Amino acid sequence: MIENIPSWCFKVCAEWRAAQPSGGQARVVCWVISWRPSQHTLSWRPLQHADHSSTPGTMGMTRILQGIMRYRKTYRESMVKQFEVVRDDPHPKAVCFTCIDSRMLPTRFTQTNVGDMFIVRNAGNLVPHANLSGHEEITTEPAALELGCVINGIKHVIVCGHSDCKAMNMLHMMRNSDRTLHEMLKLSPLKAWLVRHGHSSIVKFAQLEVSDFQAPLVFQAETPMRRFVAYIDPDDRFNVEDKLSQVNTLQQLQNIASYNFMREGLMRGRVYIHALWFDIYTGDIYYFSRQQKMFVDVNDGNIEKLLDEVLKYYT
Repeated sequence: MIENIPSWCFKVCAEWRAAQPSGGQARVVCWVISWRPSQHTLSWRPLQHADHSSTPGTMGMTRILQGIMRYRKTYRESMVKQFEVVRDDPHPKAVCFTCIDSRMLPTRFTQTNVGDMFIVRNAGNLVPHANLSGHEEITTEPAALELGCVINGIKHVIVCGHSDCKAMNMLHMMRNSDRTLHEMLKLSPLKAWLVRHGHSSIVKFAQLEVSDFQAPLVFQAETPMRRFVAYIDPDDRFNVEDKLSQVNTLQQLQNIASYNFMREGLMRGRVYIHALWFDIYTGDIYYFSRQQKMFVDVNDGNIEKLLDEVLKYYT
């Protein structure tokens, strides 16, 4: 049996499928003429184009590849123009540490563009303390701080936590575990990472628990001589795991200030540290206000007050 299918047929079908809105399904049917020399007959039959989007095991990569095709048709041209602007003289405004959670899209909810931020992701938006980062264990977080703040002169460092953080949920669940770090490492790299670098957050959280979540916590700010007070969820809107997530976010500011190469910039006001917290259920963004001593929802009612605080203390 000889089947002649023009290549343009497949090309047209592929382009049509790529241009369709996501979320739906379609089946493309091509009619194929079959010539059977032995029987000297012609026959027609439909050739079904495989719907790869529903093929088990390929759905994830199919969606990604189709997304690339949509990007080529929509955002590519504008992004290349932005790349040309920042290619030779980029001026990023911040280094942002956030979680690897797929629901966290910091450039989306801060509406930042190409070249605006360095973004570092890990499980739990942790920044290892300088005492836990030495010759035997080098992590990417201090390297990102050096690249951003020392080499590129970036002035603002942001740690962004979020609600329903699976890493924080796990850390909370393990808070009373008697397993050693060595045992954890054998069981799970994730658990070992959280136990090692989330321990200081658990210590702070325990202080909060003792006070029935009422007393304020005290954190080191830019230098050992500077402190800030934090009331964690004073309106009791979030569950205990989310409270831990907020504590953990603030603890990372203290960890950032622990590095010697950051000290001069922090002391001389060339670098500032901030905390954001994202509620994935409502889409609200909270900024930690040192004036108000708590995470504050950024909205129309208080944006001017928050901007005044930033201009007063962080410029």
